[in-house]
Amino acid sequence: MTTAAGPEPTIRVRGIEKSFKDLHVLRGVDFDVAPGTIFALLGSNGAGKTTLVRILSTLLAADAGTVTVNGYDVGAEPAEVRGSISLTGQFAAVDEVLTGRENLVLVARLRHLTEPRATADELLARFALTEAGNRRAATYSGGMRRRLDIAMSLIGNPPVIFLDEPTTGLDPQARLEVWQTVRQLAGQGITVLLTTQYLDEAEQLADRIAILHQGTIIRNGTLAELKQLLPPATVEYVEKQPSLEDVFLALVGKEL
Repeated sequence: MTTAAGPEPTIRVRGIEKSFKDLHVLRGVDFDVAPGTIFALLGSNGAGKTTLVRILSTLLAADAGTVTVNGYDVGAEPAEVRGSISLTGQFAAVDEVLTGRENLVLVARLRHLTEPRATADELLARFALTEAGNRRAATYSGGMRRRLDIAMSLIGNPPVIFLDEPTTGLDPQARLEVWQTVRQLAGQGITVLLTTQYLDEAEQLADRIAILHQGTIIRNGTLAELKQLLPPATVEYVEKQPSLEDVFLALVGKEL
């Protein structure tokens, strides 16, 4: 009896290596990301998360290995990859002199859309920014600015979005706003790869979590699968299940 094969991964990474002189940042990274899912790349500062995202988004060449994004080879077909993705970095790339609407219209025009103002209005409504649309972005809160940044990245309807530490520096309320936005993206069928050093962020958002440590993926699985790596819950006064933080610290050799 045969079983039907699952869908091809939207992102496929095999054997990626990258060094900067004598510093070996990536030492053979492998993983797949299924269509329409949220994949979290979890690691400490300096683990190589941003370097890997730069390779996936064609901004940096790998020393070895292959990557395909949306069916296109990153090394051989960079233009096609760029047409399929959007990248939101660690810091919002909005122009603070412009209003929220003007930021969106500018990007829509750069992407040669036929109705940039209509696109801007639709995205303002989609990200609950309509009332703030005519205010300068400099007056926005951190969460509003990040939502505007993500909205700008969605112009042109890319099927894949990379979020590199999207909640860095945000207050708890702003983080929750961004989390809700990320969930909405996946709900619309967009494939999301996010990097984070926040364990609760990966726990809250990701369909699958890969732990990047010392240049390699040391574990990759669902939250439930990762929790199974530790002993089962112990009963003291209440049942305590291992958290993702317990798994992460155990795997990278820290004291629990």
